[in-house]
Amino acid sequence: MSSSLCIQGLTASVGGKEILRGIDLEVGAGQVHAVMGPNGSGKSTLAHVLMGRPGYEVTGGSVTIDGVELLGLATWERAQAGLFLALQYPVEVPGVSMADALEEAVAAAGGDRRDVVERLAAEAVRVGQDPAILRRAINVDMSGGEKKRNETLQLGVLRPRFAVLDEIDSGLDVDALRMVSSRVEAATTEFGLGVLAITHYSRLLNELHPDVVHVLARGRIVDTGGPDMATELERTGYAAYGGDTEEPVTGAGGAGDPAAGGDPFADPLA
Repeated sequence: MSSSLCIQGLTASVGGKEILRGIDLEVGAGQVHAVMGPNGSGKSTLAHVLMGRPGYEVTGGSVTIDGVELLGLATWERAQAGLFLALQYPVEVPGVSMADALEEAVAAAGGDRRDVVERLAAEAVRVGQDPAILRRAINVDMSGGEKKRNETLQLGVLRPRFAVLDEIDSGLDVDALRMVSSRVEAATTEFGLGVLAITHYSRLLNELHPDVVHVLARGRIVDTGGPDMATELERTGYAAYGGDTEEPVTGAGGAGDPAAGGDPFADPLA
């Protein structure tokens, strides 16, 4: 039986305001599903709700991996169940190297920590990351592109069943985008990774080829199509689908903006 990430009737609110109004989609092993939509439509809210970010209240629905309910589980439990989130704004972790963090994560999942350093070095080559960065504190004093490569490194070492990519293309130049996208796409065949890629632009999907494209607007999936839909949306925009600004803004000096010293997993209302 093929593995699947199944989202059914998912509703969620922040501060009493409903943001997600019934999300239904299913990602199979080895598939790439893209979620696109206007600003404020609920895309990043969907990513954070799936991974269990504090401050978001799930008011209905179900999220399962192979029948195992994730809602109600702690974030680390969702990770051990096979879910991975590549953050739009990767968090800095002073005093902890990538190798240290991944050794603990692998050991917690029952793996052999002795394999991590070798796997990490191999993944660094695949995404074009400077090996010296791996000895530094995670994401501290790094460029946006280096942080996004770090997210992809973690995915390659941890080998989750499903990855949610929240605008992994932001902060990447053309060459970095190609390497990161190619690594993620290779994972769909190497270990059957299922991908839910959240993005505004089709440039990511020129490299990470989607099987299905969904349009998220006003908290709902309002349209679904094939790979060509991404190119069409780039040409026409989202005016036909409407949009709003109800989604909490965490990238402009808010609680979740690292540029402002914030924590991406902090309560967005703090």
